[in-house]
Amino acid sequence: MKKAIAVIVAAALACAAGFALSACGQQSNGSSASDAESSAATSQAEEQFYIEPISDEVFERIYGKSFKEDCTLPREDLRYLHVLHVDLNGEEHEGEMIVNYHIADDVLDILRQLYEANYPIEKIRLVDEYDADDERSMEDNNSSSFNFRFISHTTRVSKHGLGLAVDINTLYNPYTKVVDGERIIEPITGEPYLDREADFPYKIDHEDLCYKLFTEHGFEWGGDWEDRKDYQHFEIPTAQVEEWYPSNE
Repeated sequence: MKKAIAVIVAAALACAAGFALSACGQQSNGSSASDAESSAATSQAEEQFYIEPISDEVFERIYGKSFKEDCTLPREDLRYLHVLHVDLNGEEHEGEMIVNYHIADDVLDILRQLYEANYPIEKIRLVDEYDADDERSMEDNNSSSFNFRFISHTTRVSKHGLGLAVDINTLYNPYTKVVDGERIIEPITGEPYLDREADFPYKIDHEDLCYKLFTEHGFEWGGDWEDRKDYQHFEIPTAQVEEWYPSNE
């Protein structure tokens, strides 16, 4: 009798062990499947971040707009960036930006890190979708870079004209300067966001991830300027630009 009970107990223990191993195997398989799905999603996202020379198709979209007929910057110095970004609601969007080849890798890395951190950027569109009208682009809170133009009353190309400056979340981070006692605000609809002590979405300040990443990559922030403020604006320092483009005078 005792021997029979011992056999039954042994069989029960063996059965329980079998179930445990099976469950463990299923859990392991489930974890592996989840990891595989996560890895695949990451890989697919990575594929959406890339740099290309300016193709004929893209050039047709920008010629006569951001790439004006009197553009002195060679087309070969520009690069097309394709990225992903999320807005304030966490919705994912595709983005496009054209920058100078000198900063293409840096800007792609910055935008990738912002995306991975779920940092909100409302729009990243070519300024050509606004007929290269900066005011319209800024009012729509669009983030962009290249838009050829000379600095007023000079033959020097601006840093945006060289594709060496980037503007982020422009409506909420306006440009402002006082000229002859009159305050200039660009975009004009950005006036409510001049109070940088206020709390509002998309605001860039020294604690902001966007600020930290751009400055880590060697950019200067327009929010640090003394004679004017350009809270949306990140640019390559003038000394470096002069090394790359010594004839830009």
